[in-house]
Amino acid sequence: MSFLQSIKNSVRSKSIHVSYVNVGSCNGCDIEVLAMLAPRYDIEQYGIYVHNNPREADVLLVTGAFTPQWEDKLKSIWDKIPEPKVAIAIGNCPISGCVFNRRGSYVDPPVAKHIPIAAEVPGCPPRPTEILNAVLSLAPLVFKDYEEKQS
Repeated sequence: MSFLQSIKNSVRSKSIHVSYVNVGSCNGCDIEVLAMLAPRYDIEQYGIYVHNNPREADVLLVTGAFTPQWEDKLKSIWDKIPEPKVAIAIGNCPISGCVFNRRGSYVDPPVAKHIPIAAEVPGCPPRPTEILNAVLSLAPLVFKDYEEKQS
């Protein structure tokens, strides 16, 4: 890998762009994701920026219990994110369905059956620091030698 490529990968790992999608939940996890934007956690100090447009994202945060109505929509959102990309399941709902996973329900957990999930943050809801740690721990792995892999 050239010197220029290593600098580019290093810079990209310090500037992480996140988009999040709620595939059907109680919004508890969404509140915790939004709490990361508040002054107490201030994720922008770590170089993490939230975008509504998946075309500008590196990391997709998925909250909520997956239902069949989201099958095509979630795959479409995932496909719009440029490489390199990762997805993180936030909360118990995308991991196991949690309280929504009952006999006869339309919940189809886990989300990992539908898109590749790089990390899971369990909890109902998980703390903002746990979500932040997951994003920060994946950033160096996402961009590590990416330019070299493309060659």
